[in-house]
Amino acid sequence: MVKLFPAQPEPELLDTLLKLKRAGLIADAGGKEDGGDGSIEATGFFTRPVFPEPATAGAAAASQSDETLQILRKQGYVARIAKRAAEEKKLEKGQKIQVLVIEDDEQLGKLLRMFLQMHDYIPRMAANKDQIVAALRIPPKPDVVLLDVVLPDIDGFEVLARLKQHPVLKSVPVVMMTAKATREAVLKGLVHGADGYITKPFDVDIISHAIRSVIDLK
Repeated sequence: MVKLFPAQPEPELLDTLLKLKRAGLIADAGGKEDGGDGSIEATGFFTRPVFPEPATAGAAAASQSDETLQILRKQGYVARIAKRAAEEKKLEKGQKIQVLVIEDDEQLGKLLRMFLQMHDYIPRMAANKDQIVAALRIPPKPDVVLLDVVLPDIDGFEVLARLKQHPVLKSVPVVMMTAKATREAVLKGLVHGADGYITKPFDVDIISHAIRSVIDLK
């Protein structure tokens, strides 16, 4: 069973370990994402430390955030941007896309749940830290996460960072949903690995477009 966020090594050691892993000389201990039932061990999700923002990623992300803002301004500060997945998602017969929606606005949450169900997705909802942990424990792991930035007891960017640094969940695409359309907010999302960025208010149809885009679902 994989533990979320083990104690972090020093930066120099981490760099060495990453190089060895890329070279195929070492592998992650364990290698399983669950205890046999498909659930993810989420104990300590919000208590263990996260890596600091990578200093070398700043320049590239800043350039991309400027391009993003130009599009936002042309579209009235509505971001409809999603990175295309590296590989096409292939569903087995009868399989449906699992979507974790992290949103604390009750009315918007209900709307998103209804919309996703109507379009044959399987939504699971979370509005705070406890509900996020509970939702992550539900097997199987989500195929995509829709993440609000402003939550009652946790910053959405911290949730994003923890997801992207987790050995099992880091590959799950995350689409940010937020009313923040500033350069700083866009930059922060890009630095932490956001796969999509949508500003509120938005048409619900854009959600389906973003989901299909980040997982490359035909």
